[in-house]
This record gives sequence, C-alpha cells and structure tokens, in this order.
Amino acid sequence: MRNIGFLSFGWWSGAPGSRVRTAGDVLEDTIRLAEAAEDAGMDGAWMRVHHFEQNTSSPFPLLAAMGARTSRVELGTGVINMRYENPLYMAEAAATADLISGGRLQLGVSRGSPESAADGPGTFGYPLPVGTTPAEDSAQRIAQFREAISGAGIAEPGAHAHVREGEKLPIQPHSPGLSDRIWYGAGGNDSARRVGELGMHLMSSTLVLEATGEPLGVVQSRQIDIFRTAWREAGHAGEPRVSVSRSIMPIVDDLTTTYFGPHLERDRMGANRDQIGEIDNAVSTFGKTYVGDLDKLEKELREDEAVMSADTLLVTIPNQLGADFNRITFDAFAELRERLRS
Repeated sequence: MRNIGFLSFGWWSGAPGSRVRTAGDVLEDTIRLAEAAEDAGMDGAWMRVHHFEQNTSSPFPLLAAMGARTSRVELGTGVINMRYENPLYMAEAAATADLISGGRLQLGVSRGSPESAADGPGTFGYPLPVGTTPAEDSAQRIAQFREAISGAGIAEPGAHAHVREGEKLPIQPHSPGLSDRIWYGAGGNDSARRVGELGMHLMSSTLVLEATGEPLGVVQSRQIDIFRTAWREAGHAGEPRVSVSRSIMPIVDDLTTTYFGPHLERDRMGANRDQIGEIDNAVSTFGKTYVGDLDKLEKELREDEAVMSADTLLVTIPNQLGADFNRITFDAFAELRERLRS
C-alpha cells in the first residue's frame, strides 16, 4: 500500500452533535477536510456522489474549490453515477476542475447504486432507452466521456470553425493526462475483469456483490487479481491502480475514545465482523469496522489481503463530526500508512 486517503459521504443534518447542519456547512467543511488531509500528510481527499439525498451531489465545483485550496493531495470521487451525466458537459467540467488542481483529479465512475428516487436519471432528463440495461447505458456514457477527455474530435465543424479539413472539434478545455486517471467502482468479478480490459483503474468499496462466506478482504483480493490479469492481457501501458475502502476508527485520545469506544466494545464482544446481506438484488459481503489503537489497527489491516494488495486505502470518515475532529484521525491514518509500507 502506497497511499491513504479519506472518503467522505458528505452528509449534513440537524441531528444532535452534527457539526455540518446545512448544505453550505458540508461544502465548506469538505474543503477544510481536504486541507486537513494535506496538512496531516495524507495522500487523497475523495468524496461520495449521491442525488436526491442530503449529501454531496454535484462534484466538480467542489473539486475545483478543493483543488484551489490544496497543492498536493489527490482529489477523487467514489463514485459518479454516469446515468445522471451528460458525458460531454461532464468532460468540460472535469477538465476545468483538473486544470485548477494542477492535474490531481482521480475520477471514480460507475452505473450507480440503489438510491432514493424511483427514476432519478429519468427525472434528470435521461430516461433509460428501451431495450437498454442501466449497465449498458452507463457504459455508453463512460465511453463517450473518456473519448471526450482524451482530446479527440467530437463535433462536426460548422462553416466558421477553425479546424483543418476533415477534423472534428474537440471538447475544450482539454486537461492532458486526465484520461489516464479514470476509475470504475466494480462490485464483482465480471465487472473487475471488464475494468481491466477497458484500461480503467479499479475501485472496490466496503462491500462486494459476492457472498462465499470468506472474509471481505479475501473476496476482494481475488477480484483485484482478476482485474490486474485482465489489464495485463489487454496490453495496456502503465501500472493499474487499485483502491479499497474501509471503515477505520483510530482511538488515540479521550475524544476519539468518546466517539469510537462503543464500537471497540462491540469488537471485544465479537459482534464486529463481516456481514452477509442483500443490495441491488444481489447477496453481498459487507466489511466490518476496524477500531482500536494503532498497534491493533496495524495488525488487523496487515491480515486484510485486499488492503495489502491495493495501492490505495480509502478510509470512510464520520464527516458530520467536522474537519477539526477528523484532523485528529488524519494524523493516525498517515502513521498507519507508514507502518503498512514497511
């Protein structure tokens, strides 16, 4: 493992104890989280994207602001539901945010996960075409988006266009290198294989759409191997990247003990373990929470095959506790990375 970053769900609410009570609060606090991660020596600041819910939804203005206030950390999404996106407008917005950040965007995309709206994409003006599955629809949009950010010609020129004869107009602005930093949120072996074949990087979350009774890390590690084999056999240049997400609660002082202590007690009682459940009409494996001091966390994470196989670990954080609280845990995550590198 080379990199560690946070993954914020971007929730806001007026619940007791919440430090981010409005949409404005969560936007400003997410920028502060990115600054805190960079200050702590972490490697990435990643955000979830969901629509029709009280959390971050339109990523590119926020990513641009995060990029303007930081200088080093990767800025990522986990993940953008492509069925809501106009691929060409998204290409413009993504390139703009990437240029502002100096080429630090790492964009995770997918067909999306279960959501609140009955037909959110249709409400946005993108109804599912007859005879097309959601996976096929998102795959077509991803392909168009990747072509657009590559700098390829997209639109037929009009009478007054300044292009050579036979050329098409590319999307502007173009951010060189962005097309090499696109990730796909895969949930199973088949999607992991397709990601490798297509030359995107692999994101795997705290759950997988497979339930063998094995630990999450074992199932995920097998998917990572399938992905890397497919990448290699497809002949793609460069090194494929893999991220896995985990819920990690470091206990380092009295404040973290107050918030995370109940989870540690569940862990001691044996109630904290990987779970089998159903999501998106598939029986799935859900990962446990890692909680304790740094020695305990290091030992348990070393036993997680997927964590040790991936190059990037994304830690889901309690963003409603605010940037000041999470800054304390960011120091612990940076130290964990150094331990796991050795």
